[in-house]
Amino acid sequence: MFVLLFLNSLNSSVKGEVFVCKSLKMVFLLWSRPSPQKQKACLEKSGGINYDSKYKGFTTKPASQLKEDKELSEAGFFINHARILVGSGLDTYEKGKVALENWRHFAFDWAFVDPTTPIRKGVKFCVCTKTFLPWTMMPLEVVYVDEKKNANKAIASFGFGSGTLHGHLLAGEERFSIELDENDQVWYEVLSFSKPGNILSVLGYPYVQSMQKRFAHLSTNAVLKHLSA
Repeated sequence: MFVLLFLNSLNSSVKGEVFVCKSLKMVFLLWSRPSPQKQKACLEKSGGINYDSKYKGFTTKPASQLKEDKELSEAGFFINHARILVGSGLDTYEKGKVALENWRHFAFDWAFVDPTTPIRKGVKFCVCTKTFLPWTMMPLEVVYVDEKKNANKAIASFGFGSGTLHGHLLAGEERFSIELDENDQVWYEVLSFSKPGNILSVLGYPYVQSMQKRFAHLSTNAVLKHLSA
């Protein structure tokens, strides 16, 4: 309801199902579940990343380092981090990796990514969410894929980072990863830095921050569901 009232107060127009709000630069909203064609159109309009390129790839760093990074803090970025134990053993790790590769951590009624989207550097994709009445398409690009294996020590990790593009409500980067550590424990981790990307997210940023934390919890449950299947 907040989004609808806010949009009605702006000088906005409707092109098909997509709201194009002049005051917001670019926001991708739909009344119905976004089709592959609508997502493709969104990505064609989104252009490049909407945050300073010097921060590109910062989520490859450990969470502790990001939290202590004064430059990120002074630039207005908020750090969101969750690291959860999801099981043990190589089989669990491999299943967790498959879960990420197939976007099972986004398998919700209210949020999804096209599961056929390849996790490869340079690939653009949409996170489609429905928190209020309209669906929102938020464009991103895979900025890196990081996989490590050490057969001698029986440790491994797989993760990828995605950067926000123009038209996303936020500006920043997020990493999803799965890790098998030296104690044979498997960890799922979500790490991001972000700040408002336009006036909509500025006004609703406290809510956005709470949703980021909630998503980390829900995506963990989605991964656990896949692991137990």
